[in-house]
Amino acid sequence: MEVVVVGINHNNSPIEIREKFSFSESMKIEASDQILDKSAKEVTIVSTCNRSEIYIASDNIDLSIKEVKEFYKEFFNFYQAEDYIFVKIGRDAITHLYMVASGLDSMVLGEDQILGQIKEAMMFSMGLGFSKKVLNRLFMDAIAEGKKIRNKLKISEIPLSTSYIGISLLKREMGNLKGKSALIIGAGEIGMLAIKYLYEEELDRIYVTNRTYEKIKGICKDFNKLIPIEYENRYSILENIDILITATAAPHTIITYKDMKKLSDKLYILDLALPRDVETRVGEDKNVILYHNDDLQRLSQENLLRRKELSQEALNIIDEDVNKYINWISTLEVDPVIESLNKKCVSIKEETMEYINRKVELDKREKKIIDKMVMSALKKFLREPIKILKEVNEENSEEYIEIMKKLFQI
Repeated sequence: MEVVVVGINHNNSPIEIREKFSFSESMKIEASDQILDKSAKEVTIVSTCNRSEIYIASDNIDLSIKEVKEFYKEFFNFYQAEDYIFVKIGRDAITHLYMVASGLDSMVLGEDQILGQIKEAMMFSMGLGFSKKVLNRLFMDAIAEGKKIRNKLKISEIPLSTSYIGISLLKREMGNLKGKSALIIGAGEIGMLAIKYLYEEELDRIYVTNRTYEKIKGICKDFNKLIPIEYENRYSILENIDILITATAAPHTIITYKDMKKLSDKLYILDLALPRDVETRVGEDKNVILYHNDDLQRLSQENLLRRKELSQEALNIIDEDVNKYINWISTLEVDPVIESLNKKCVSIKEETMEYINRKVELDKREKKIIDKMVMSALKKFLREPIKILKEVNEENSEEYIEIMKKLFQI
């Protein structure tokens, strides 16, 4: 039995291709049934916005791969699918799933969400009986691997978002943000992230403004501690705050040197916009500490490099654990032989006990003791051969299996 993954993901396919191969729950059931009607013995489908991957366990790898490729074309009625399909077999397939579960094959290196998606895929397939011993063990090991990598290396804790990096930088510079006050200009994605991160820091006051005042009112419903102000009043409030964060899509600067009043206290400014919201000259004021988007992007790139370094460490851990799974799967071939040996033991024990009971009169307790002793002796005799059988290399396993069958007549 060998493990294979056949799929389409963000590494080789744009979003307009990936979205063609998305599975709903009902589609997963139909697809799994169709695949199991062919040569595959087990199947688990992982379908997210970035990947559509079909994991199978099969005794006939070449045929199964061909069948799954054809399935993709026909099921989704997209006959150019093969241009985007990747295939990984054996060790490569196992390593791939471990990397996916660990967040090392994600668009954002080290992200956490995929681990839950892998678990959902496993539970779905296991619950409906589409996956069995081989894939159930593989997915359980992959989930354990994902947790292990995250706990040990904490890759996802190294921030990449400029909003988060900027606010972390302010915390470091200011010592603590608790009790401080801030103004956020801009209500787009970056501005919303900044609001979310500031909320966690327990500021005293958070003002927010935007060119479209109606949009601000909508945001204040979700974040009830926000204080909305008119866009025209943005300069007048600078004297009363500690932090200014700008994140607009304006094509020109919205905070200029000539329009700013002299500040008596320090003002930390995070300009997260591109093009810049804050004129460079504003930073010349002795009470202004100005960080532009470029400063934060540089830190983000440094953090990404650090994540990549840690991902190399993770690959070494994964490689070790992939070996453990491969060793386990190689023992599956000898399982039927071991089962037959155990049955032979039971059979010999029963014949022996039948003979003893005919020749010797024993009470119930004596029979039970002798029964256990005979079985223990038989198991002791087989313990070493079974141990050797479990440890043989995959390439020699068939030879050993045949020898055992002849020796023990099973």
